[in-house]
Formats: sequence, structure tokens, C-alpha cells
Amino acid sequence: MIKNTVKFVLGIGIAALTVAGLSGCSVSVDGEDYRSVSPVFDIEQFFDGNVKAWGIVQNRSGEVVQRFVVDIDGSVDGDTLTLDESFNYGVGDGPTSRTWTIVKQSDNSYVGRASDIDGPAKGTSFGNAFNFHYEMDLPVDDTTYSVTFDDWFWAFDDSTMMNRSYIRKFGIVMAEVTIFMQKQTD
Repeated sequence: MIKNTVKFVLGIGIAALTVAGLSGCSVSVDGEDYRSVSPVFDIEQFFDGNVKAWGIVQNRSGEVVQRFVVDIDGSVDGDTLTLDESFNYGVGDGPTSRTWTIVKQSDNSYVGRASDIDGPAKGTSFGNAFNFHYEMDLPVDDTTYSVTFDDWFWAFDDSTMMNRSYIRKFGIVMAEVTIFMQKQTD
């Protein structure tokens, strides 16, 4: 009887530690926290024109596995925002270009598409913050992983913003992307 009680208590303890450990691998941003924060992030205004971005990708251990610069040429036509991105890598490698087509919906949400994104990216504006959520087949070395991106943007002012992406597999954050973006004046 005591042996079974000890096994039961140990089992509960291991389960609790596992849940606590996995929750430490998860990040949850609540967009509602930013709805009344200024300045408001206007995705069409920010990306209409030339934007330069500097970013890193860190693996679960915090090691920088990619460092890159992105030149973004954006244009707005009605409810459609098009972003032509060109990447240059200082550390690691990845796509050299990507074109996003982002369409504002009647309910003020956004739907984005790019050739390397699985299905639509769903975008929601939260005042100072903007969130894109999408799936991607991400090539890493000789393997491709189906992952989910939780992509957050926060405005500093009309010409400066930070982007933080959480890359998840099975709900666990496997990597994080940090990008600083600045609108360029011609």
C-alpha cells in the first residue's frame, strides 16, 4: 500500500514538473493589452514605401542561428498591401526573397499570403500592436518542419517598429525572431 502511494505521489510530481516545464516553453501575448496603447500601428501607412529591417533568429537555447537585413518595398492599392522583401544574411541562410499580399477585410482583419506560407496568414490589429498567425513549412538543414508563427508587431512611432515572432512546433516555442524595422525616407 505504501509502495503504491509513493508511486502515485511520484507520478503526480513528475506530471506537475512536466506541465510546469512545458508552460515555460510557451509564450502568450494578449493583444487586448495593447488596444489603448499609443501610437496606433497602421500597417498600411508603415509599409507603404521603403522599409529597412535588421533581425536575428534564436533557437531554443538562445543561440543566434540567423542574422539578416531585409529591404522591403511596400505598396498599397485599395485594400491590398504588397510587400516585396529582399533578405541578406550575415549568419545562417534562408530565403533571399518573399512577396506578401495582405488584404484588409470588411471586419478590419487582414488576410496575408506568400508563396512559402501554408494557407492564409490571419492578421488582427490591436491598437499599438498587430498580430499575424500562420503556418509554414520551414526548411532547416536537410529537413523541413511544419511550424506555426505567432508574429507580433509593436509601433514605437510612425517610422519605427519592433517585430517578435514565436515559432512553435506542437505548441512549444522552438525559436524566436526579433526584428527592428525603420521606414526609410527617399
